[in-house]
Amino acid sequence: MEVHFKKYHGLGNDYLVIDPNINDIKLTQEAIRLICDRNFGVGSDGILYGPTKGGDIPELRIFNPDGSEAEKSGNGLRIFAKYLFENKYVDKKNFNIKTLGGIVGVEIKNDAANLIKINMGKVTFLSTEIPVSGQKREVVNEPLEVNDVKYKATCLSIGNPHCVIPMEEVSEQKARQLGPFVENHEMFPNRINMQLLKVTDRKNIEIRIWERGAGYTLASGSSSCAAAAAAHKLGLVDKNINVKMPGGNLLIEIRNDEEIFMTGPVEGVFEGRLHTDLERKLST
Repeated sequence: MEVHFKKYHGLGNDYLVIDPNINDIKLTQEAIRLICDRNFGVGSDGILYGPTKGGDIPELRIFNPDGSEAEKSGNGLRIFAKYLFENKYVDKKNFNIKTLGGIVGVEIKNDAANLIKINMGKVTFLSTEIPVSGQKREVVNEPLEVNDVKYKATCLSIGNPHCVIPMEEVSEQKARQLGPFVENHEMFPNRINMQLLKVTDRKNIEIRIWERGAGYTLASGSSSCAAAAAAHKLGLVDKNINVKMPGGNLLIEIRNDEEIFMTGPVEGVFEGRLHTDLERKLST
């Protein structure tokens, strides 16, 4: 068994692309955890497995470092779009990708495919579609109690679930402190991604991110979309928002029908194959 991969990052959020068309590997939860481990494996914030065969639209499966499967990832989609373009799976700069969270539209902005715009789809604040427990309603500026402290939370889905908590100041320490409790809060039956939100002005926000199944991360495309959409829903920002994260910035555009467009960079890092020692562990 030879397993080849390519590694990319979007604003420091790094993924391995493992292509099933050139690799024969069974991605069990244990295998994913080992490959993503930064001490015992290759190290990454997740695995992008695709394009899977079948149909005219390239399909992508997204795996978190804990072995769980994600519906959608903004940084992951930009990375996978670059991989498809570089490896001639697509011959145009506008195409679609199918995910568990729906079909998204891609626009490659330059010949190097290192600036990419993604149509992330429509957001919904409906509790039943996120999901959030309780009666059916829009989850906007609701009380959320964590460790006996009360916060205000706005929750939404953009193909995957998010909980946005506005604060006067945001920090890595606060995200790491709150993240595990919010992710696994009883209100969220499928767990949830968390963003701590600071609004700078009508066009700029700053966030810190705790990702479901991955933990604290430097940047997230879907989190940027969610935070921007929540801030707009609360009347705090306009429709074109610059989202600042420790890993860098993304530009988010909110259309009248609540479609969200995300534009940002992506870079290749390296490519290689798993060592035979690691492959032997994966095959046992």
